[in-house]
Amino acid sequence: MTVRGGRETEGVPRDAEAGTRHVWTVAGGLVERGDRLLLVRNVRRGGYEDWSPPGGVIDGGESILDGLTREVAEETGLRVQRWSGPLYEVHADAPDMGWTMRCEVHRAVDFVGELTVDDPDGIVAEAVFVAPVERDEALSGCARWVREPLQAWLERRWDASTARVFRYIVHGSSRDDLRVERAES
Repeated sequence: MTVRGGRETEGVPRDAEAGTRHVWTVAGGLVERGDRLLLVRNVRRGGYEDWSPPGGVIDGGESILDGLTREVAEETGLRVQRWSGPLYEVHADAPDMGWTMRCEVHRAVDFVGELTVDDPDGIVAEAVFVAPVERDEALSGCARWVREPLQAWLERRWDASTARVFRYIVHGSSRDDLRVERAES
């Protein structure tokens, strides 16, 4: 997922290096057209690429749904008119990198527009509706805390009345030495 101001939830926030803890509030959008799921290709610091659902950090003063609607529009050109959810929440704590993240994931019920990428953060390079047979491969490179809850929802398709919570602890201080463990929910 992309974030505002060029920061990434998987990387080290600039203020974490100064010994402060950063708390991210993030939202992700599940947008489907038929049996295809909308994914965005992110080009991260250092040229690292991954695919994820559109979404990002919610700006101060924004509601979750207002921020999510803005992020989806910036990253994909689609304007979501109605959301369902949250379908699930993800909580990730990265003590070695100095951040904690809480993400709500909602499903787009109604949307209009054509796919165009105009990401002001410069992270999203492409937006594509991906067929089921291509999803697992596309998601294989994204963070475990993004991939696992999404795959669980895709397999079971629960609705907002049975929203779930997924918790992760992220150990390590760089992408190369990350060790992610699932915590009790």
